[in-house]
Amino acid sequence: MALTAGIVGLPNVGKSTLFNAITKAGAEMANYPFATIDPNVGMVEVPDSRLARIDELIPAKKIIHTTFEFTDIAGIVKGASKGEGLGNKFLENIRQVDAIVHVVRAFDDDEITSVTGKVDPLDDMETINLELAIADLDSVDKRYTKVEKIAKSGDKEGKAEFAVLQRIKPVLEAGKPVRSLTFNEDEQKIVHGLFLLTDKPVLYVANIAEADMADPDASPYVQQIKRRPPRRTRK
Repeated sequence: MALTAGIVGLPNVGKSTLFNAITKAGAEMANYPFATIDPNVGMVEVPDSRLARIDELIPAKKIIHTTFEFTDIAGIVKGASKGEGLGNKFLENIRQVDAIVHVVRAFDDDEITSVTGKVDPLDDMETINLELAIADLDSVDKRYTKVEKIAKSGDKEGKAEFAVLQRIKPVLEAGKPVRSLTFNEDEQKIVHGLFLLTDKPVLYVANIAEADMADPDASPYVQQIKRRPPRRTRK
């Protein structure tokens, strides 16, 4: 089964551009919010030179490289966890993938509309991270009371899950991701079963100006990201 990654970010930050560059799928790119509504999906083969070497030693009828499936997901906006923008539909698309590729805008261009009216990659990162944490907290809150009753009855599995929920809940209330916690193997199985958005691994991609391609570190926005990682507590 192919690994899957969802490309996310605010509207108009370059998600579909990245998706097309990786997959050559030709998804629509437009200078207005929510040009992508239904997710675009593309499959990419991941070459591995080690397979050729193995084939030299142990000839095979066919070499099959692993594949990676990318999904171009509609842009998220502040309040998505409460239904703003495409809200729950967007969040459900993220639940289906193994990892998140989070694109942030790190370039100035008056011709490219910004839904926030400014270029601030850290704020963009924080907006989405907080929305995902709030969505996860809603899921955990719904599960919490039910599992607490089961745990109090003495059920072994219920007690184990409730112990995990007790660790997760305050972290999400602080607006932090579940992936910031460390779990043992048994606890990780429980966390995985909760299908939490902030438990997924994240790769941040800064969409920089073409003029900065030769030396990305010269970009003030890249420097901003490197100096201060995004962090915001829930109000």
